[in-house]
Amino acid sequence: MKQSSYNWARVRFAAILLISLCGVGRIFCQQSLESNFRISGAGVLGIFEPQRQVLQKSSAVIYEGRKEIAYGVVLTEDGYILSKASEVEGISGLSMRVDLEFFKEAKVVLVDTRWDVALIKVDAKGLLPVIYADHSELVQGTWVVVNGATSRTKRRLLAGIISAKMREIPPEGGAVLGVELKEDGKSLEVSKVSAGSGAEEAGILPGDVIVSADGKAVKDINALFEILKEKKEGESMLVGVRRKKEKLELSVRLAARGELFAEENRNDQMSGDVSKRRGGFPRVLQHDVLANSNTMGGPVIGLDGRLIGMNIARANRAETFAIPGEDLKILAEGMVKQARN
Repeated sequence: MKQSSYNWARVRFAAILLISLCGVGRIFCQQSLESNFRISGAGVLGIFEPQRQVLQKSSAVIYEGRKEIAYGVVLTEDGYILSKASEVEGISGLSMRVDLEFFKEAKVVLVDTRWDVALIKVDAKGLLPVIYADHSELVQGTWVVVNGATSRTKRRLLAGIISAKMREIPPEGGAVLGVELKEDGKSLEVSKVSAGSGAEEAGILPGDVIVSADGKAVKDINALFEILKEKKEGESMLVGVRRKKEKLELSVRLAARGELFAEENRNDQMSGDVSKRRGGFPRVLQHDVLANSNTMGGPVIGLDGRLIGMNIARANRAETFAIPGEDLKILAEGMVKQARN
């Protein structure tokens, strides 16, 4: 009984001491920074107002109906915008907002599957294009600023740092046609076509027999795999099929195995919203800004307000990939030139 009374007295004393300390000063009770001083707090974001103005004028918000589906980088005064292809391609009724101006019609005019980018055109005059930085070889820990959530008229920002060295991101699991096959020793028959795959887009059907790939005859799965292992996600490959008595040759866009036949690991389960395509890029910058799939396609800018990259994939809860500015400049200028011709 005495021991019980002693323990209760200790608990009461600890509680009184804690309350007293909290009354003397919040520092004793505070377990994290006040919101104003956090990386997403008003006090911190206010420091980046000059960079926010760049996002306001030179980034685009892309809509399907009222839903924001991607961001974009303003390339030219007359309305060429670059964005992430796998978020906007194939969607009808695209619209766009740049700064305060709203464009009811936005049209995808070119797609580069290697980088997963789409060139979009709106009927505009006097837009403010991004200014490219001299280079994007930034040391880890360098501050960067990107688009965050947006209101109808105001671009908001998120700040973070470069978190890894530039590198290639290979396809997830290698390139695939997007079909399930069965073989009987004499032929290679399609038993199922994956929804959203390049095979479905090309018109391959269950029951088709694959007879060639990339101009080479194939009789079994191993022969097909030998050809596919030399290919990359986003490339197209000619596939010969026999459909009853008809012979067809179809151009099939190859996808990453992980894109069509994904098995979530623990990290993926904890990551929340990630991009449809997050692999198969020739070179990327990596930063730690907390983003999601519908903010991809927007610019990544440095503290001088110049573009150092374009967000291309939300990879997981800690990684966002961006196309480096040097690669983006060559890609964008080439696509705009092609579109104008």
